[in-house]
Amino acid sequence: MHTLNLGILAHVDAGKTSLTERLLHDAGVIDTVGSVDDGSTQTDFLALERQRGITIKSAVVSFAVDGVTVNLIDTPGHPDFIAEVERVLGVLDGAVLVVSAVEGVQAQTRILMRALRRLRIPTLVFVNKTDRRGARCDGVLADLARRLSPSVVAMGSVDDTGTRRARTRAFTAGDPAFVTALTDLLTTHDDDLLAAYVEGAAGVPYGRLRERLAAQTRRALVHPVYFGSAATGAGVAELTAGIAEFLPGTGPVVEGPASGTVFKVERGPAGEKIAYARMFSGQVRTRERVRLLGDGDQEAREGKISAITVFDNGTDVRGDALPAGRIGRLRGLHTVRIGDTIGETGGRPARSHFAPPTLETVVTPRRREDRGALHIALGHLAEQDPLIGVRRDEVRQEVSLSLYGEVQKEVIQATLADEYGIEVGFRETTTICLERPAGTGAAVEFIDVEPNPFLATVGLRVEPAAFGSGVEFRREVELGSMPYSLMRAVEDTVAETLSQGIHGWRVTDCTVTLTHSGYWPRQSHAHAVFDKSMSSTAGDFRNLTPLVLMEALRRAGTTVYEPVHRFRAELPADTLGPLVPVLARLHAVPEPPVTDGGVCTVEGVVPAARVHELQQLLPGMTRGEGVLESAFADYRPVDGPVPHRTRTDRDPLNRKEYLLRTLRRVDGGR
Repeated sequence: MHTLNLGILAHVDAGKTSLTERLLHDAGVIDTVGSVDDGSTQTDFLALERQRGITIKSAVVSFAVDGVTVNLIDTPGHPDFIAEVERVLGVLDGAVLVVSAVEGVQAQTRILMRALRRLRIPTLVFVNKTDRRGARCDGVLADLARRLSPSVVAMGSVDDTGTRRARTRAFTAGDPAFVTALTDLLTTHDDDLLAAYVEGAAGVPYGRLRERLAAQTRRALVHPVYFGSAATGAGVAELTAGIAEFLPGTGPVVEGPASGTVFKVERGPAGEKIAYARMFSGQVRTRERVRLLGDGDQEAREGKISAITVFDNGTDVRGDALPAGRIGRLRGLHTVRIGDTIGETGGRPARSHFAPPTLETVVTPRRREDRGALHIALGHLAEQDPLIGVRRDEVRQEVSLSLYGEVQKEVIQATLADEYGIEVGFRETTTICLERPAGTGAAVEFIDVEPNPFLATVGLRVEPAAFGSGVEFRREVELGSMPYSLMRAVEDTVAETLSQGIHGWRVTDCTVTLTHSGYWPRQSHAHAVFDKSMSSTAGDFRNLTPLVLMEALRRAGTTVYEPVHRFRAELPADTLGPLVPVLARLHAVPEPPVTDGGVCTVEGVVPAARVHELQQLLPGMTRGEGVLESAFADYRPVDGPVPHRTRTDRDPLNRKEYLLRTLRRVDGGR
């Protein structure tokens, strides 16, 4: 049997989870359709999801249609949980993008479609809620073509739109307008089809058009659009047929070495790790030792699979193997992390498709005795969502988290209370900035030369690199000039130190070059006892490297960049005047406005820290008629006072304090 790994994606409240319920019901997996409002859906299994009526974690459920096993992955729609969607994209064969017939194309809809098109994931569009008052099917179809992709084609029409009687009628070969629209769209991407159309007096046979539609959909060139209602079931049968006809599946056997990807990690009742993995080739078996390699890992880890469950017909069943194309849960991999590749070739490479978190907050326990438990609990949450970025300050006894938004903060607070019994509070949310070198700087410390207290020579040069290039480490010294373990200690410490630059923010887009190196070989006394006072160790290089690197960075200088959002505001034309000075006060940079009738559209960029304020002010300035969309765009130099981030205790900028703390640690370990 073939397998299709299908993602259901949407803006929050578009009806994505309700559509999942309807698909499962129509496939015979469940007897009754669950309700998001009642908390009775299959895929919203967390208590917090049922209470809030939103999807927080991705969930997998399986059903069969026309001989194809569909592993359906329901993803969160709220932008605060975009990281869950990020991890799912890499394992999909196809997707259904759900759009509300009432609200139409929304900010998150556009972000998701851009990612799907960039990754060339075959995508169908389902316009939901055609039974709701205010539904506008023709208008939404035009918005899809204008704001998502011009290569969309409606596969049917809706009668009695906006009422509970709304029904979908599928287009056939007997609909001339549909055949013409389909021909026009498909010939845009197919020269052979265009030639056949020009040469044939009777046009292209409808059967061939359907074949080419399937082929182009599977290549993510076109996107069939279905209309319906998950609440009433209208149009869902047509969508199901489209999934089977137009989206590509994986064959029953994919030869090759074991190759897969871990896209989710959760903990079981006993605290054990459970990894959700999709295999791309080969297979893994119970009691088999597998190779795990994460993004940025220098060396692979190993783990032994103790149990495998495979998703099948609405549940997961024990199996001896997880074959290619399937999604399953693996137990026994104690060191597994989200994003790990499995096997020798590793599956698809991990990539970032959405913006990183741009907000940060300090989390504090209500009870001082919960500090240790809080750190452990946050470590568990970071395993499930690495982007929350737990950062601990030992001096101030504070823990900071990276976030996408306020809803995510509330969910973390509720999760800590419900699952770990820890009551916490949060400080004011701040924006996460970046630092980039402004020029070139170099520094060096030589062994046995005051004031260097460490048995190591380290010289480093910092240079700016292209935007988006990250950090590159180079060597001007020969690799054999000292033991590899000491070289590795320098390289690893450089990456760790750049997590906090001169102003406390992560330093990126730079090249760090090792220009000088030196060490004292291992020395022993006559009785063969190792003499640490005369021998260099990796610890010497780990302690000295931050001092040298931060001095080089100080000489280079850094520029602080803040995250900015691309915004689009639609408002009555006569209310534009009051908006302009507000945008200036918020340090937004608007483009020339465009007026169409009585509606004015303003686009531009605004600092991420000011987006929430703009959202609050817009309704009052536009008689409640203004609509704002925003999404992360890029980073730009800070306009105004440079924000400083609270630094941790390992602060090499304060040389004296750093040396005192480091030497105390070294002396304490002897």
